[in-house]
Amino acid sequence: MKFWIPWSIDAVVASVVVGFFFVGLGDRSVSSYNIVLWIGLLAAVAVVVGGSLILRSVGQRTLAIALALLLAVPATLFVLLWVVIIVSNPRWN
Repeated sequence: MKFWIPWSIDAVVASVVVGFFFVGLGDRSVSSYNIVLWIGLLAAVAVVVGGSLILRSVGQRTLAIALALLLAVPATLFVLLWVVIIVSNPRWN
């Protein structure tokens, strides 16, 4: 259970990144100008999601959890920030 919760958060983040990539391809905001950044971003997410699964399958459970937490912790903090912003309804003026 310690592995699957951060890994599922990573999978959701990866699906959001891939979704934004395909939307960007559709509206032509992903172009030859910034394709290197997108390839790097997609590769990093793939390394975290796939690498943590591979590490877990070869018995490196601690490294797999650490790799999964590398993306899951900032993503969770980002979502919590937005929840606080939405719930507290701050005045920005």
